Amino acid sequence: MDRKIVERHLLQAEDAVVSGEGHIERQRQIIRDMVEKGHDVSVAKDLLATFLALQQEHLAHRDRLRLELGIDR
Repeated sequence: MDRKIVERHLLQAEDAVVSGEGHIERQRQIIRDMVEKGHDVSVAKDLLATFLALQQEHLAHRDRLRLELGIDR
C-alpha cells in the first residue's frame, strides 16, 4: 500500500485509540455512578467489556500500521 495512505490510516487508528480511551473512562464513570445509586450495572459492564475488546482491536490495528511504516513507538 502507498506510504501516504498507510500514514493516513495510522492517523485514523490513533484517533480511534484516543476516542476509545475516552469511551472507556466515561463508561467506568457511569458504572461508578450507577453503583453509588444502587442500580444494576450488568448491562453497563457488558458495554464496558465491548469497549475494552474494541479498544484492543484498535490498538492492534494501530500497531500493525506502525510496524508497516517502520515506526517503533
